[in-house]
Amino acid sequence: MRRAQSIKGRLSLVFLFLFLLEIVLGLESLSHLSSVNDASAQIRSRWLPSTRALGDLNNFTTDFPAAEVAMLRANTAAEADTVARQMAELDREIAAAEAAYRLIHHDALEEELYQRFAAEWARYRNMIASRPARLSGESDTPALASKSAYATASRTLAMLTDLNVASAREASERSERTYGQARRGILVTILLTGVLVAGATVYVTRSISAPLVGLAERMRELAAGELDIEVLGSRRSDEVGDMARAVLVFRDNAILQRNFISMASHEFRTPLAIIDGHAQRLTSMRYRLTHSEFAERTGKIRSAVQRMTQLIDNLLGSARMIDGRAALTVNLTEVDLVELVREICLQQGEFSPAAKLLEHLPAGPLTVQGDSVLLRQVFGNILSNAVKYSPAGGTIRVRMERVQDSASVVIEDQGIGIPDKDQNRIFERYYRGSNTSGIAGSGVGLYLVRTIVDLHEGEILLQSGEDWGTRFEVRLPTAGSAIGSRVLSRAARNEPSCLPMSSSDIS
Repeated sequence: MRRAQSIKGRLSLVFLFLFLLEIVLGLESLSHLSSVNDASAQIRSRWLPSTRALGDLNNFTTDFPAAEVAMLRANTAAEADTVARQMAELDREIAAAEAAYRLIHHDALEEELYQRFAAEWARYRNMIASRPARLSGESDTPALASKSAYATASRTLAMLTDLNVASAREASERSERTYGQARRGILVTILLTGVLVAGATVYVTRSISAPLVGLAERMRELAAGELDIEVLGSRRSDEVGDMARAVLVFRDNAILQRNFISMASHEFRTPLAIIDGHAQRLTSMRYRLTHSEFAERTGKIRSAVQRMTQLIDNLLGSARMIDGRAALTVNLTEVDLVELVREICLQQGEFSPAAKLLEHLPAGPLTVQGDSVLLRQVFGNILSNAVKYSPAGGTIRVRMERVQDSASVVIEDQGIGIPDKDQNRIFERYYRGSNTSGIAGSGVGLYLVRTIVDLHEGEILLQSGEDWGTRFEVRLPTAGSAIGSRVLSRAARNEPSCLPMSSSDIS
């Protein structure tokens, strides 16, 4: 058994699949989360600090015009010094905001706008620094120039702020889209994981759990005496298949035991009654019997014993074929088929005196290469079935003739017949016709017949109808035919013909 086909191998593959699935889907989820984190990190590390720095610049630069006006209106040196300190503090705050802004990575347009603002603001600050305090009556031209420079720098800063706000809004929207995509991706991952896990569960249930439960149920039915059960999975090559084949063996052994009991309680009654009756007659009339009468009664006792032996041989033959370690062997010799069939008809007449047996046998011998013991089972089973399934007083015809290179034996009755629906299965082991209810039988006789005929390289033909009876024809190769010569040559080399039976033959 290959490791992958065993239950352990299958479960290992399932768990390995789930483990790899967990790793792959986990990495996929981490990838989605990483995308969300990257988008959020960009907002945290770029747009929020940029917005904060530009907000400080706007606040501090807006305070400068008021300080400039206060400087121009200062009437005393103390007031001028106070305003100068305020303007110096604003310069430091603006410088700090600019330094914070420059630490952040910006694209080319943002960098261009910032550099333009920085130059315009420096120009504005230089105008204020180089201009003396205004005296009474002095022209307002410098103040107007600084005001224009401030307005220019403010417009540039406003443009930079608007660009930063728009870019931050776009980054925020991109972050939301990334989050939505990641959320959908994780949901799909969870759904896919659930589907695959459910699929793995269904596979384990159908492939392993359900067959094991089914086998356990079959074993419970066997324990309860239910033998007409169907065992699935016997062709599997894993442990379930081993268990199914073991259940089949238990079932067949139970059927064999049941059939033996049935045969012992029904089929053995007639020969035992014959033995008992003749034994009692021998005991009660031992001093009055002539030698010929004594020989006749002992002969009938021996015939009854032979009948019981035949029944036992049928059962043992079936048991050997059920056992996968055994083989049904043919010990080939030259057999006079006429004499063999005549003896079987004589024995059957003793067993069933009410039956009408009409023999049409050749006057001379008709020799085949075969096993006399097995051939007795073939014709004995067919003939006993003809008697058993015929009404009392029914006529049974036995004919034999040579047909080309074969010996043909026909046994025909006027019994209950075999229904059309059963004729394709009548040679199966333990199968009996649907119209045989209430008639004792084991269901192995015709199976043995078919097997033995096949071993002799012959054939068996069936014609039957519920309205007229059954006709069996057995054809065996004669000793002089090509097949018979081949069989004889094999026997001369001590090569017995055999049919090995294995567990796969048990259906």
